[in-house]
Parts: sequence; structure tokens; C-alpha cells
Amino acid sequence: MKFFATTTKGLEEVLADELTRLGVREVVTANGGVNFSGSLKDGYRACLWLRTANRVLRPIASFPCPSQEALYEGVYALNWNELLTPSMTLAVNAKLRDSEITHSHFAALKTKDAIVDKIRDNCGERPNVDPKDPDLRVNLHLARNHCTISLDLAGTGLHRRGYRRDPTIAPLKETLAAGLVALTGWDQSTPFVDPMCGSGSLPLEAALLASNYAPGLLSPNFGFQRWTDFDVSTWNELLEEAETAQRELPANLVFGSDRDKRAVDMARRNAESAGIGARVRWSYNDFAKLEAPADHGTLICNPPYGERIGDEVELEAFYRKIGDTFKQNWKGWTAWVFTGNLALAKRVGLKASRRIVLFNGPIECRLLKYDLY
Repeated sequence: MKFFATTTKGLEEVLADELTRLGVREVVTANGGVNFSGSLKDGYRACLWLRTANRVLRPIASFPCPSQEALYEGVYALNWNELLTPSMTLAVNAKLRDSEITHSHFAALKTKDAIVDKIRDNCGERPNVDPKDPDLRVNLHLARNHCTISLDLAGTGLHRRGYRRDPTIAPLKETLAAGLVALTGWDQSTPFVDPMCGSGSLPLEAALLASNYAPGLLSPNFGFQRWTDFDVSTWNELLEEAETAQRELPANLVFGSDRDKRAVDMARRNAESAGIGARVRWSYNDFAKLEAPADHGTLICNPPYGERIGDEVELEAFYRKIGDTFKQNWKGWTAWVFTGNLALAKRVGLKASRRIVLFNGPIECRLLKYDLY
């Protein structure tokens, strides 16, 4: 059985490494995701354990699609009665590139029409559409007039961990935060600090990783649980394995701090929602006054970069302050800055030993590494 796990552009290798550790076969990276092979159980396990995947898709058909008629006929030809009943709900997501059909909403609508027409012609009734929480979410990918139809196993974005109760103005998506933690190479034996934690995505993802907590356990309600071929015994077995695999997060290992007291309060509430609130160390503090909890460790921050928060002129001084604080207070540490503003990043005043290109939504960003000798 073939699968395709999507991810944030720039995190493909991180996701491939996750999948390899899960023991699936034929792991091959692609633009924006990773192909892999396995059983339906492996698909379930991927939804439960992957930290950097946005969706896990199961391709079921691929065909030439030079026109809207070809799209309708190709979708209608599939045996939807094995996947969908009139009592189930349906949704279609479409993504298009370099094709005769240029409007994703139209393509999704045409695909939906073909599916419900097929069910109605065979059963006399048609399923309803539920764009928010469907029993079956269908993914349409149309590139260069070639169409791939896939089923979305989770049915919703895997970044929706379920712990975020109060997002701040511009929170990091959970899957991107998990990818940033992975890219730092943090070995989980020395402290991990985010001095500008906002609603806490980075410390929380670090804590989940260090406690071997499967992210899918936080909100284990996936679309495949409502499919006609759902294997409940296999799923219960995977849940039990994940529960058993957890370990207690060591004290004084993961730290989150912010100068905004409201943000720290939100981060605490999110940590409590995740069930790890008592073990993450939160503090309300300005970064320049924050003391390092050890003589070495990993620090990462996602400072504002002028796209949605703050003013760029004021931020120049703030970025200079970041560099000064690194030099004065965090000697011996490895520091990382994630920013979408390269002009501001230069104001840090330190030479980055590594630069990783990533995307935060549509914004091209850099993850910059500073070795603070």
C-alpha cells in the first residue's frame, strides 16, 4: 500500500527520518512531502506518531486529466461504494498546478459531484458534504494535467494536536515547531530553552519528544476511524503501544519564558491541556535578564520579524539585543534563531554556522545556528 505524508517545505528530510524510524518501507522524499509504503496499520501508526507531517494521504487512483470532463469521468469510474455509504459525510480538498483546470474550488466541486453521483446511481441516495469534519476527506492533486486521487487518513491537519487552547497572535504551527526542535539536533540530555515562547509551541513539542509522547494521543479522533474498513483491534493495539512507550519528562529539562505575562499564562494552559504542565518550567521574564539554567544546552527563539507583529525599525534594536544577550549570558550554548526577515537577522551581529531554509506558511524563513563559544 502506497502513502504520501505532506509536510512544511524544508522539513522533508526530517519527516523521512521519522518515517524510517517507524519502520515503513520505500521512504522517498519529494517536494513538500515523503512517499512511503506499508500496511494500513503503518498508515494508522503514521497518524499517531509523526510529529512533522501535516497530512497522511493514501493514493487510490491516478489518471490523465486534460479537461473537466476527464476529471469527472476519471473520478466517477472509481469504486466509491467500497469507501463511502449514503449515511457518511464527504469533503474534497484540491490542489492544482500547471493544468488546464485552474480553479481549485471548481476542481473540488467537480470531484465531489462525480463521487456523490456514483453513490446515488448505485444506492439511490447521496452522501452529504461536511467540509469541517467529514467521515471521508478526499484529496485531489492535479499537476500538468495528471490527476491523483487520495484519501486523507486523519481527515484533518495533523498539526491540530489538541493542546492549544489560546493561540497568540502569530503562533507557530505545531508540526513546524516539532521540525524546528528536530533540526536543532537537541539530544534531550541537556536543557532546552525558548526565551520568547509565546503560546509555548516549541517547549511543548520539545517536551512531547523528550517524554516519547505520541502526538496523536493528544486528540486521537481520526477520519479513518469512520471508514468502512476500519480495523478497531489494530488501532487499539497501536494506542496501547503508544501509552506504554511514554516516559516521564525529567525536571529542569525544558524551559519556556516570555516577557508577555499573558503569553506565559497561555503557554501554561496549553501545557496543562497536553498533560505535561507540571514538568515544563515556565517563567515571565525579559530575555536580556533571563539566566541560563546550565553551562550548556540548546536555545531556540522565534522573534517577531515585522510581517505580522511589531514595527521593523523597532525590531532592529531588538535583534541587536538578541546578539548581545547571546554573547553575554549564554556562552557555551548552541543558539538558534528562526526568522522570516533576513535583514533583521543580520542585526544579531554574529556569524551563523548553519542556515536552513524553511517556510512558515507562505513566508520564506531561515533557521540560523550560532555556536556561542
